[in-house]
Amino acid sequence: MHTIWKGTVSFGLVNIPVKLHAATENKDVSLRQLHKECHTPIRYDKVCPHCEKEVEKEDIVRGFEYSKEQYVIIEENELKEIQKAQSERSVEILDFVDLNEIDPIYFDKSYFLSPNEGGTKAYVLLRQALEESGKIGVAKIMIRAKEHLAVLRVYKNTLLMETIHFPDEVRAADQVPGIPEENDLSKKEVTTAKMLIDQLTTTFEPEKYTDEYRQEFMKLIETKRNGKDVVTARKPKLDTSNVTNLMDALQESIENTKKTKKKSAASKKRTTTGRKKKNA
Repeated sequence: MHTIWKGTVSFGLVNIPVKLHAATENKDVSLRQLHKECHTPIRYDKVCPHCEKEVEKEDIVRGFEYSKEQYVIIEENELKEIQKAQSERSVEILDFVDLNEIDPIYFDKSYFLSPNEGGTKAYVLLRQALEESGKIGVAKIMIRAKEHLAVLRVYKNTLLMETIHFPDEVRAADQVPGIPEENDLSKKEVTTAKMLIDQLTTTFEPEKYTDEYRQEFMKLIETKRNGKDVVTARKPKLDTSNVTNLMDALQESIENTKKTKKKSAASKKRTTTGRKKKNA
């Protein structure tokens, strides 16, 4: 399993060297956009709509839009200074709380934590302490130049870290439009709905839920592949526009030079002839 981060988990005076691994993976099936005529993949070039030309990487800067079409430019070195100040490789546990106190809307992405060299005993200590106390740790961590709020808990004998949203990242529920107020429901309607919930209530078994759409999608792709219903992308043509323009410019320059030489020669001939007549 690929390691994406190395650092320490600290609570009190205990420091645990750990490695971070992504606990989930995206299984979405992605499709490329192709030109219908020749099946060449369509490129997404970085083009400035004002200058109407392609922009090189070194000509791109970052800007924060603080109002419509008004930007504050952030230099790369300024960004690195801020990141450097917050980039200490540690997960500092700030508090311990009960898991049921955190609404699921806050949870974002899950990571497995494994002990790094010399951290096995402290890793086991934290794992056992969390298990026996029934608590989870609330911490902060920097991942890929972004500060995250996170929780540490035990999952199948492994320490699991889950990033969670900061409070100001969760939108207010009262801003959702069209939410109905309480309606006059009959007691029978509510009782019937609760009976249906009771009938469908079971133990959560994640293995029984599958992505049927993705499965059918992959079956379709495999069927087409086996049936040789495939296309081959053509290689992009070389951009010879600059070469053509250059050749035209060179040819035009040659023609102009010829014309200039002819005019110069004719002028020189007239001058020479005039001098001969004058001397005669």
